Amino acid sequence: VLVIGCGNSELSEQLYDVGYQDIVNIDISEVVIKQMKERNASRRPQMSFLKMDMTQMEFPDASFQVVLDKGTLDAVLTDEEEKTLHQVDRMLAEVGRVLQVGGRYLCISLAQAHILKKAVGHFSREGWMVRVHQVANSQDQVLEAEPRFSLPVFAFIMTKFRPVPGSALQIFELCAQEQGKPVRLESAEQLAEAVRERQQYAWLCGQLYRKAGLGSVSLDLCDGDTGEPRYTLHVVDSPTVKPSRDNHFAIFIIPQGRETEWLFGMEDGRKQLAASAGFRRLITVALHRGQRYESMDSIQAELSARVMELAPAGMPAQQQVPFLSVGGDIGVRTVQHQDCSPLSGSYVVEDVQGDDKHYFRRLIFLSNRNVVQSEARLLKDVSHRAQKKRKKDRKKQRPADTPEDLPAAPGQSIDKSYLCCEHHKAMIAGLALLRNPELLLETPLALLVVGLGGGSLPLFVHDHFPKSCIDAVEIDPSMLEVATQWFGFSQSERMKVHIADGLDYITSLAGREARPHYNVIMFDVDSKDPTLGMSCPPPAFVDQPFLQKVKSILTPEGVFILNLVCRDLGLKDSVLSGLKAVFPLLYVRRIEGEVNEILFCQLHPEQKLATPELLEMAQVLEQTLRKPGRGWDDTYVLSDMLQTVKIV
Repeated sequence: VLVIGCGNSELSEQLYDVGYQDIVNIDISEVVIKQMKERNASRRPQMSFLKMDMTQMEFPDASFQVVLDKGTLDAVLTDEEEKTLHQVDRMLAEVGRVLQVGGRYLCISLAQAHILKKAVGHFSREGWMVRVHQVANSQDQVLEAEPRFSLPVFAFIMTKFRPVPGSALQIFELCAQEQGKPVRLESAEQLAEAVRERQQYAWLCGQLYRKAGLGSVSLDLCDGDTGEPRYTLHVVDSPTVKPSRDNHFAIFIIPQGRETEWLFGMEDGRKQLAASAGFRRLITVALHRGQRYESMDSIQAELSARVMELAPAGMPAQQQVPFLSVGGDIGVRTVQHQDCSPLSGSYVVEDVQGDDKHYFRRLIFLSNRNVVQSEARLLKDVSHRAQKKRKKDRKKQRPADTPEDLPAAPGQSIDKSYLCCEHHKAMIAGLALLRNPELLLETPLALLVVGLGGGSLPLFVHDHFPKSCIDAVEIDPSMLEVATQWFGFSQSERMKVHIADGLDYITSLAGREARPHYNVIMFDVDSKDPTLGMSCPPPAFVDQPFLQKVKSILTPEGVFILNLVCRDLGLKDSVLSGLKAVFPLLYVRRIEGEVNEILFCQLHPEQKLATPELLEMAQVLEQTLRKPGRGWDDTYVLSDMLQTVKIV
């Protein structure tokens, strides 16, 4: 072993004492070498100290199996001036010369960007294998009042390979956990990015340790072997909670499939959860699709060390951190189908167990994985068979969401009488605005629904209003396939799906001489642009010229119903003003616990209904729909959906 730039560090002495006795130490300082010789002459006689310039070493080629560098490269490479870089090139060339083939240069470094770039670039060009390990902090250092380093420490391990003429093979690996397997990366740039992420994480941990209330903080913890995200953590501080010995810190495991609920999936919901839990800092943990989780105990064991890095200051030493959850288990998530659409991107169809032990099928776009695009309840007999199969599969010890484990999913497994989405319930309740609701089942109704998703909204109308005729417009043909195969949707004489852009379709209808007229027009269409402050509908759907086209195909007594999801208050005011200019009568219904607002638009302000009248009409419509022999969800009360409606 050759130690370059040894200084007066105790590292060589400690290595000697645990059995590595064939060690040569060099340093440019004659004073340091003399001091170290005197300190070790009697106790470590086989270890040598030599005054030598590491850029001009006097050893023969291939003299050592290991060259050890504890911070020397960092000390030399202080800038990127030409003189400095030339000196470092000579140093690294000498390291390569004195190492044997198969030998290793082990460099301890803070891995600042210019240092990592230089070391990795030099040795990868020479055909060496490059591996970077993050050096784990001791538990004492994790919990000390002021962490010693704001940057984590890394070990570069460069392995010398025999040169192969014409070979361009380059090997880059990162090992981010003490006991984890190295992850192979494709390029030096990817390796640098991975190191930078570890440094940012260490900085974040330091910030979280020193002060609470940093705002919204979230991060992904990835699988050490694959690099795939495994857990998503949200850090929620509650500064109003009075400190005590036992309420510093807790971890909340969100059962699989419930991360989309408002309490867990939205920042305001997580704040409410943290306040009710009564801890100064609560970390919520969401489990990712495509990952295998054995049990709550195994998750706790996996996360225990990592989450302690996010603990606040003031935690008593050796205090146990409580792990909390709902229902005591990790929940059930079964991925039934996964694919990628050119228009909607990657998506999954999955079955999850709800809070009431019912099973639900969901469509999730992975670009917005905490938002349920479509949802349907599964019939109980199918759910029971699926549950029995899951128990059988557990005995086989296979991952819970591999395709071969899944039960069949025929269309009739869907409970078509049940609307899962609160905004869909409100949109259906808006049909009470059509007047004479007691006659609607016998009245021919023409409806235009833009945005199919899983098809539950038009399907509910089709099944509950037997004289209705529905045109559904969907831009993405993949969604029609999903709705048909996985959500029990089907077309009929009264239900037609048109694969088209809703903007183009309505523009085409409005341009006809004999244009159709709809009693009801519904917009439930999401935006594909995540940068907008309005995610539903796309802004072009509420432009005034387009709204005029919508107006032209709506009957005079009809109702235009719009699902609005807009976080930008200024933009929302603008949308409401634009709608009001075209549709003078505008009702708004906010969906509790969600960002959604349902807008009911009509043409004649003299048709305005006071809340008591509106509720009475909704009750009449519900009584009409609750006829014997018709499936109806007893928890669905139409008048409740309109209780909080306000007129703009």
